[in-house]
Amino acid sequence: MEYRLAYLAYAEVNWCPALGTVLANDEVINGVSERGGHPVIKKKMRQWFLRITEYADRLLEGLESVQFSEAMKDMQRNWIGKSQGAEIKFNVAGSLDNIVVYTTRPDTIFGVDFMVLAPEHELVDGITTPEQSQAISDYREYVQSRSERERMAEVKQITGCFTGAYAVNPFDGRKIPIWISEYVLAGYGTGAIMAVPCGDARDFGFAKHFNIPITNIIGDAFNGEEANPTKDAILQNSDFLNGKPMREAMDLVADKIEQLGIGKRQINYKMRDAGFSRQRYWGEPFPIVFRNGVPEAMDFADLPLELPHVENYRPGEEGEGPWRM
Repeated sequence: MEYRLAYLAYAEVNWCPALGTVLANDEVINGVSERGGHPVIKKKMRQWFLRITEYADRLLEGLESVQFSEAMKDMQRNWIGKSQGAEIKFNVAGSLDNIVVYTTRPDTIFGVDFMVLAPEHELVDGITTPEQSQAISDYREYVQSRSERERMAEVKQITGCFTGAYAVNPFDGRKIPIWISEYVLAGYGTGAIMAVPCGDARDFGFAKHFNIPITNIIGDAFNGEEANPTKDAILQNSDFLNGKPMREAMDLVADKIEQLGIGKRQINYKMRDAGFSRQRYWGEPFPIVFRNGVPEAMDFADLPLELPHVENYRPGEEGEGPWRM
């Protein structure tokens, strides 16, 4: 399953118990199904995927040889979304857990004022303090009713909840509050971000909304009224990077995190593997047989497959295939 073009993996999906199926994002409106208006929740389920991300570079290269308009090529490049950056590990204070983030701006490491995890992130339960447990639970329940499209599109709506936990900046030891928010998605990157409000508009809005102090690492390039995503400022309040141009500092920080063993250079893509399962009796791919838990395509000699008699074709309570009533 680590190498197949078609493979099985667990993923967050829009599960509608009443309809007994997974719904696409555009079939969910304000937390309910477009058809019937039934409640839809986020649920981790086993899905089939096509490993198209392995072909990302070939897709980019192929754009140079096809006769598309430049506008269409730019759309494709943005969809693939290739970026170069670094993965960095932040230790959770008082814990053995680490939060791994991917950033295209390692030069801003000293401007990290808080961290944000996707509400579905696997570490949330373990790091949330007892005092914040109920607030986190209530917030996650709210997020479950929101489609991925709504969470990404409504940029003016600022919501989030503090976990009560702190991460430690691996360069200066500063403790950084860990929040969860719907604007971070579990399926993108590592499901966690390091927030630099002086240089990112969404982080800036979040910090202002929740009264989180903002560190200025870009001097006069930051006016305190809005974020400035510049790559051309001279760094300040940045320890060994003070006085360095930001573009030069990117490689310096990437080198340092590899020397310290707390991260690595990384190439990421916005494009994700294509998921295409539906929890229905005629769901694809078909026909597949499981032998010792491993899915295998049936032999041609065994086709066509004669389907067994099932009294009820609806899926089970947890979304598994048809079961006998």
